[in-house]
Amino acid sequence: MVAESDGPEDRKPQTDEARSAFTPPSGVEQPPLPEDDHPTSEFALPKGMSTEQPAEPEGSAFDLPGGTSPGAAGGRGPSPAYTPARGVPVIRLNKEAPWQDRMRTLLRMPSGERPVPERVQRHDDQGPAVPRVLDLTLRIGELLLAGGEGAEDVEAAMFAVSRAYGLDRCEPTVTFTLLSISHQPSLVDDPVTASRTVRRRGTDYTRLSAVYTLIDDITTEDTDVTLEEAYRRLAEIRRNRHPYPGWALTVSSGLLAGAASVLVGGGVVVFAAAALGAMLGDRLAWLCAGRGLPEFYQFVVAAMPPAAMGVALTLLGPHVSWEGRPSAVITGGLFALLPGRALVAGVQDGLTGYYITAAARLLEVMYFFIAIVVGVLLVLYLGVQLHAQLTPEAALHSDVRPVAQTLAAVTLSFAFAILLQQDRSTVLMVSLNGGVAWIVYAAMHDVGGISPVASTAVAAGLVGLFGQLFSRYQFASALPYITAAIGPLLPGSATYFGLLGFAQNEAARGLASLSQAVALALAIAVGVNLGGEIARLFLTVPGAAQASSRRAAKRTRGF
Repeated sequence: MVAESDGPEDRKPQTDEARSAFTPPSGVEQPPLPEDDHPTSEFALPKGMSTEQPAEPEGSAFDLPGGTSPGAAGGRGPSPAYTPARGVPVIRLNKEAPWQDRMRTLLRMPSGERPVPERVQRHDDQGPAVPRVLDLTLRIGELLLAGGEGAEDVEAAMFAVSRAYGLDRCEPTVTFTLLSISHQPSLVDDPVTASRTVRRRGTDYTRLSAVYTLIDDITTEDTDVTLEEAYRRLAEIRRNRHPYPGWALTVSSGLLAGAASVLVGGGVVVFAAAALGAMLGDRLAWLCAGRGLPEFYQFVVAAMPPAAMGVALTLLGPHVSWEGRPSAVITGGLFALLPGRALVAGVQDGLTGYYITAAARLLEVMYFFIAIVVGVLLVLYLGVQLHAQLTPEAALHSDVRPVAQTLAAVTLSFAFAILLQQDRSTVLMVSLNGGVAWIVYAAMHDVGGISPVASTAVAAGLVGLFGQLFSRYQFASALPYITAAIGPLLPGSATYFGLLGFAQNEAARGLASLSQAVALALAIAVGVNLGGEIARLFLTVPGAAQASSRRAAKRTRGF
């Protein structure tokens, strides 16, 4: 006999998950809970308070949030917790402005506010291959960085090349030895990144000028430059021989040292001794470079012959040493070795916000300076042991010779331009620029009695200003018009007197002179950078100038 299906015996028992150990068994009545066992939550609403909220009026997703200004559409009362947006200014880049200014303006803008690039080089509908464009960009940036350009100028050049071939959302990054660029086609595509390492550096401003010409042609709509044509021209620039032979560079180093010695008060004997010492040092440095020695030891070896010539003049006799001024001989040799180019580039990177690259460049300058100190101190210690009359009280510039010193400054800048492998068309202009810099310095310091640091800063500012003017007229880099022109302003005499103080166990006097040399070097670098910024401020197209200055000012304040 089958039991009824609806009987209580046939019901499925509860599972363990549904039954608690404190639940009374079936059939047993559960006792009522006392009043104290009904706890209340601390989140419970008090009596009399309603939980119903008033319905909000239906709005649009484009309505401004609460707290905007009353003048805005749909705006409510002002709220201190909300800062209304002022909007993003529309940046219109005038195509007549130099590409350096246009790219610098874009680099100083946030990536989300940059305008969409307009392809300058149009060759097919699909556009060039992204990896090839990135590789070309890196190769151009490598030549610029190896030639001594600042980090911001290198990034601006890389940015210009990539945008000319239609690549949007590119971010170049430049450090002291590493170049990288990243391109993201869209928000859903994977980025393409390429990098290149700069292992060797060389000073050839003719090659630097050729690279700037190539970039100007790529960024100009009137010139059709395909990727193949750009690669071909870049290979020709790499294979191009230096414009001056080795013997011309050696003679130029001697001419530079001789002119510097006359600049600080020397005569004919000084000129010959300083030139001979500098040429010997240059040949010894070339010999060390051929043997694979690092640049530190090359500077040590190159600094020893000029110091030895000065000590030798002192040991020859009192009348020769008085007329010859051994201090001027050693100072002239130091002028040919002081790393003014690296110093200016390092301070410029620091002032434009590239602190890692600036720290690396200044560290390189410090190593070169230490190498010069070691080479000169070795010879000076030997001269002190031989009882050479090296007197730091014999001040340089004992007599002011305006005509001779101005001609010496022009000659020094001319020789410096040859050493930097500049194009022949720029040598005369940079020589005159150096002469003007020395005239300004001498007028302020020798005639006006102004401190040497302030005089040097003003003269270097004029060098930077004129350099920017010349570079904008030629659509080229400003380095060929600036670096050689600051040669007469380099702190050679202060460096020598500092080293002589250490050689004679007078550390206080040596530190004072070296501190003055550092101050003069920083004045040169800051003055050159300030002159260049003034030129960009007043000579840029108004729209681009406003955007560039606004972005730079906001960035340097730290937010």
